[in-house]
Amino acid sequence: MQYRKDKKGNDISVLGYGCMRFTKKGGSIDIDKAEQEVMAAIRAGVNYFDTAYVYPGNEAAVGEIIERNHCRRDIYLATKLPHYLIKSVDGAQRLFGEELKRLRTDYIDYYLMHMLTDIPTWEKLKKLGIADWLEKKRASGEIRNIGFSYHGNTEMFRRLVDAYDWDFCQIQYNYMDETSQAGVEGLKYAAAKGLPVIIMEPLRGGRLVDLLPETAKELFRRDEKGRTPAELAFKWLYDQPEVTCVLSGMNSMEMVGQNIKTACDAVPGCMTDDDKALIELVKAEIQKYVRVGCTGCGYCMPCPKGVDIPGTFRCYNAIYSEGKRSGRRDYLQCTAFRRDTASASQCIGCGKCETHCPQQLPIRSELKAAAGELEGVRYKVMKTAIRVFRLW
Repeated sequence: MQYRKDKKGNDISVLGYGCMRFTKKGGSIDIDKAEQEVMAAIRAGVNYFDTAYVYPGNEAAVGEIIERNHCRRDIYLATKLPHYLIKSVDGAQRLFGEELKRLRTDYIDYYLMHMLTDIPTWEKLKKLGIADWLEKKRASGEIRNIGFSYHGNTEMFRRLVDAYDWDFCQIQYNYMDETSQAGVEGLKYAAAKGLPVIIMEPLRGGRLVDLLPETAKELFRRDEKGRTPAELAFKWLYDQPEVTCVLSGMNSMEMVGQNIKTACDAVPGCMTDDDKALIELVKAEIQKYVRVGCTGCGYCMPCPKGVDIPGTFRCYNAIYSEGKRSGRRDYLQCTAFRRDTASASQCIGCGKCETHCPQQLPIRSELKAAAGELEGVRYKVMKTAIRVFRLW
């Protein structure tokens, strides 16, 4: 395992464990399976684990795994304050106390303002007294490092970096987002300020692996060096010295093993000319098919009318990248074969989802377009039959 330094000189594993995507079983996290995967990662040298208050059941699962295996001192825990849910310092303290209880610890190594996207929001939090509260927590040792996670443009990111004495930051970054979100300019700006940069969505919610268009997958199938989509995406990030740690939402032993193997050779300059050429070819194929740039993060959920927004966009993109039959079949399964249907046509245009979308997507208009493509006559007949015969 390779390591890179944080602001205080601590060694952070270049591969971080994003706990949001633990496997679910019967609607709950499969704790035993997650434990096997987490402990395999720890034994291989992974020491940075990321969760959040708003990930259902996630902090509690992480806390249970850590307590079972007596490994709290061996790892760095990162979690997040959902500032959008609080109206006072007392509210922040209540949520923080709940997080400590869930995680079964008395301190957090890396604490983030979750999805802090602009200066006005930060100024509002400062007026509430959150900045002073954070300072007290840092002084007491209950919080060791203070940071923020960000989705937005480069200019606002730079302003936020300069707005406070942050210890680290977290951005969405991958080879398809090089010039969007904080982008490479934001990455270099933060690093120049001495901030460690944690990377989320390195595979764009799976879009750069399993959801690649068939033409891009064919490039990998024909690759004489046997490189994989995930390996190449991670190498592209590790090649950049400004990147401190890359989070991966690992939920299988195979995934853990493959990502660890890549991380063992993760040094700046690890990308060859052949690697870079293959990346450019893959990017060109992806650009041909992507209709909606949804990463599947789920921040737009829940929809007041029950629309499965990430699922809809996944299927909408699939009909262009994988074929209409595949996309429409998956859409029928994920929206109609449910007791509470989740069709895009249920959208009433309230706009709540758009206020929470990190990608700032025009969700309402895209849902309308998706419904037009996915909800043809066959879909409507099947949906009616499913309701009548209670086939969910």
